[in-house]
Amino acid sequence: MGQDQTKQQIEKGLHLYQSNQTEKALRVWMRVLEKSADPAGRFRVLGCLITAHAEMGRYKEMLKFAVVQIDTARELEDPDYLTESYLNLARSNEKLCEFQKAISYCKTCLNMQGTTVSPQLNGQVSLSMGNAFLGLSTFQKALECFEKALRYAHNNDDKMLECRVCCSLGSFYAQIKDYEKALFFPCKAAELVNDYGKGWSLKYRAMSQYHMAVAYRKLGRLADAMDCCEESMKIALQHGDRPLQALCLLCFADIHRSRKDVQTAFPRYESSLSIMTEIGNRLGLVQVLLGVTKCWMIRKELDKALESIEKAQELAEGLGNKLGLLKLHCLCERIYRTKGQQEELRDHVVKFHECVEEMELYCGMCGESIGEKNNQLQALPCSHFFHLKCLQSDGSRGCPNCRRLSVKPGYV
Repeated sequence: MGQDQTKQQIEKGLHLYQSNQTEKALRVWMRVLEKSADPAGRFRVLGCLITAHAEMGRYKEMLKFAVVQIDTARELEDPDYLTESYLNLARSNEKLCEFQKAISYCKTCLNMQGTTVSPQLNGQVSLSMGNAFLGLSTFQKALECFEKALRYAHNNDDKMLECRVCCSLGSFYAQIKDYEKALFFPCKAAELVNDYGKGWSLKYRAMSQYHMAVAYRKLGRLADAMDCCEESMKIALQHGDRPLQALCLLCFADIHRSRKDVQTAFPRYESSLSIMTEIGNRLGLVQVLLGVTKCWMIRKELDKALESIEKAQELAEGLGNKLGLLKLHCLCERIYRTKGQQEELRDHVVKFHECVEEMELYCGMCGESIGEKNNQLQALPCSHFFHLKCLQSDGSRGCPNCRRLSVKPGYV
């Protein structure tokens, strides 16, 4: 298969894919991969296969094609191709919750200076790195990466990238419990879809609606949360987007749990758990098991709650997800206090505070914790964040965290 024929077949596959005929598109692209003698064409078709498998939640296949793409890029001896292939490798590992590997590949991309695609790709690299740091609960570094990605999006007038970054920032602020910002950013993403997204994939609309649903639920606006989640789920089902289906089912379950309707919540959690297991989203599994634990606690079935916690803890430790571990220690603390088991209670209190210290989840001005309850937060240019009220009362004396870090240990 020559260069022109390769190009025609790739376009044919793209047309099928955009018409929701995914399996037909995949067959066309696989034939190109087997028969094409054009390395640049093979590189492009691998990119199509990587994107399609990512959207279907087939992350192991996504990783397999990303590894082949690296070899093709080396064969082409072009640094632009190599940068793009390392980004796909980073994304594959991010989706498989291999966060340290994802960060390492992102750093490789950023170190490949002098390539013509770097300015266009650096925003995407920063977003992927931010998502990986968020998976590890390394909040300051995650925020730093998201803000870099946003700057790249603004500088290159890349509205699609800006939309994706806004969704990630929504997730970031939902985790540290500034629910106003957790809603603001996905609302901004939805505005971008409405204003610029005529030719975009519907997944951008679905993604923004899902993140809005999460924020609305956290704010107690359950009817709004349900409306947004239903719209997101509808698009996810139309497009066979398994990862988003799993997240929507988790959100539905959380909404029902917030209404104390545990009987309706449980089957939603089970369906989400099944898809999360199928696609390999281990971070999603931790979130599902946290919800299941809370349901057992509502029913006062504490031993079953502890069983769920044990499974979630093993997963969270394997991922290095410190926020998940903090939440699990907090739940254990409540359970053992109810059971009157003082030794176990003390153990989890100590571990809870160790997690808070490790993640620096406290305000450097007032010393009170961040992420314990809904609070308005504000980040400084250094990406350290504080209670908004503390910054307003402090004036403009700079960042206390940075001042502490700059003091040499010998002079403390």
